[in-house]
Amino acid sequence: MNDLSYNVKICNVIKRYGDFTAVNDVSLDIKEGEFFTLLGPSGCGKTTLLRMIAGFNSIDEGKIFFGDKLINNIDAHKRDVGMVFQNYAIFPHLNVYDNVAYGLKARKVPKDEIHTRVMEALKTVQIEDLKNRKPSELSGGQQQRVALARAIVIKPGVLLMDEPLSNLDAKLRIQMRTVIRKLQKELNITTIYVTHDREEALAISDRIAIMNKGRLMQVDKPTTIYQKPENIFIAGFIGTSNFIDGTVTKIDGDMTANIKLNAGLEFSMKLKKNITGPVQISIRPEQFIIKDANEPGISGEIQMYTFLGDSVAYEVELSNGQPVNVNEYTKDIEFVRPIGEKVSLTFDTNKINVFTQDGTEVVS
Repeated sequence: MNDLSYNVKICNVIKRYGDFTAVNDVSLDIKEGEFFTLLGPSGCGKTTLLRMIAGFNSIDEGKIFFGDKLINNIDAHKRDVGMVFQNYAIFPHLNVYDNVAYGLKARKVPKDEIHTRVMEALKTVQIEDLKNRKPSELSGGQQQRVALARAIVIKPGVLLMDEPLSNLDAKLRIQMRTVIRKLQKELNITTIYVTHDREEALAISDRIAIMNKGRLMQVDKPTTIYQKPENIFIAGFIGTSNFIDGTVTKIDGDMTANIKLNAGLEFSMKLKKNITGPVQISIRPEQFIIKDANEPGISGEIQMYTFLGDSVAYEVELSNGQPVNVNEYTKDIEFVRPIGEKVSLTFDTNKINVFTQDGTEVVS
């Protein structure tokens, strides 16, 4: 359906509001046909950046290109973007067909072509049978499909989405993210997607840019961001991480470090930086292995468990009083461990991450 999709280049872009810098020297190279997500907490600058790409916010410094074309001073309506908003922004007085046709009429597309393209777009998002309904007669998910159809019918070079699923209930959100992902791959359209939902970002993106306080923290594939976060902020923001203090007591010439945890376990692993002294270890709940109390590991006691069907989530208090989250998958176990059971926790050193004491850099 899409004839031309752009790669989007963002070069040292800055946006200020008085003394506050909302977007601080951000550079990104988004590939043609890529599903690229801007992810971060509220107020991190992701929506501001999206609005700069759309042309709704001016650019104070830096440049944005669609392909070879500098778009800094091009009006929003001439930028060749389709936009899907959080609140859908569909016209309540128009039926589904006219809502989707609106952008084509504004572009003076011939009448017979409008009909063909509107019906094609409605079919793509699977709502062609709802074409005569008003928005008030549609569910949230159906309204979101109308907004999607309206954005893709103009065959934009870039599709921008700002928190498009946040108004839907949990089950519908999962269903709609699959629809969006399939649609994007089918149309092969460069898509820049804003969300604060970590699970959503991991599920649908080719690559994710994590932002915090206006700056880029890490840009990578979802698997890399989850498994190899570059700092403590990312490790804590994406998924759940347990942070345990430790000390690198010595490091050999081949970069094998001896690490002693404050919680009472000593082990060796390779680091990529020659450091000694205090460090923070990040261990995901599923990376812990629960053993019987008499086996070597970190001693702990089960304080609470939550049965989740496919897994059991435990809260374990370590011997030094620190609580940690530990997951076991029900396919791997015969029973749920009771509260008060003494256990020993170990982990695979190839899977955990070691950070500097201040948490700004990964050293494993």
